[in-house]
Amino acid sequence: MSIPVAGQVPGHAPADGTAARARGLTKAYGSGETTVLALDSVDVDIARGRFTAVMGPSGSGKSTLMHCLAGLDTVSAGQVWLGDTEITGLKERQLTRLRRDRIGFMFQSFNLIPTLNALENITLPMDIAGQKPDPKWLDQVIDTLGLRDRLKHRPAQLSGGQQQRVACARALASRPELIFADEPTGNLDSRAGLEVLGFLREAVDDLGQTVVMVTHDPGAAAHSDLVLFLGDGRIVDEMERPTAEAVLERMKRFDVIRGQVEGQAAGRAAGQVEGQAEWQAAGQAEGPAPGAVEPPVEHRGRDASGADEEA
Repeated sequence: MSIPVAGQVPGHAPADGTAARARGLTKAYGSGETTVLALDSVDVDIARGRFTAVMGPSGSGKSTLMHCLAGLDTVSAGQVWLGDTEITGLKERQLTRLRRDRIGFMFQSFNLIPTLNALENITLPMDIAGQKPDPKWLDQVIDTLGLRDRLKHRPAQLSGGQQQRVACARALASRPELIFADEPTGNLDSRAGLEVLGFLREAVDDLGQTVVMVTHDPGAAAHSDLVLFLGDGRIVDEMERPTAEAVLERMKRFDVIRGQVEGQAAGRAAGQVEGQAEWQAAGQAEGPAPGAVEPPVEHRGRDASGADEEA
């Protein structure tokens, strides 16, 4: 099922200033009573040449949103475009080619090939596609990320921060339209994490790239131009020119709301248990509960001699 936007021709969306967009994006897992709605009719535009962060509590749908925008997961309803290409109608082979040629990825676990050196890891996607990198662009990426003296090193010979820089260079090497970064600082110490965030910022400012980053860290989100906040599968707020303090305050509101909801649920459950206990206690004091069967009672009579006998 697809939900076309009024005034647009299905399968096409204006790409001016927009790297990716979604309309009515819905993603559900399971069926029937076990259905989990991860994304609920999301409308979102990813601006070209900007750094966008996606935040939200655990289970809010932020990683699912990234996976659907990147063509890594199918949608239950709605439409997704990369530039002016609608990707929700593409077959798997077409999606594979699109991801390879037009999207760059960074993951928390680096995903480097241990038997290849840094340069070979950087150019691997293009080697697989039978493409040659642009030498000038590749040199610019390598120098921007400070990897010139590490190109012959294998991943085991690099620090975590250096490995993530190699992963960043791999994502940039083919000059993709859009880079998706899923918790790119999650496995790094604070210093290495700041370095990688700085490089992503430079990729946008100096290299003209577009970055979408999923993160739970307000400090990481502060490097972006715009933060999108997700809650229960919907975009509930956004913040331009974020600071770590402002993002943290906004995230605290999620915790407060979640605490209130959980508190109300716990209160209702406690009230039900308490009410049941009071009812049971009252029933024991005043007699059997409605619908209960009374125990049999012994009846005694007298025989002809006047002696008691059991009836």
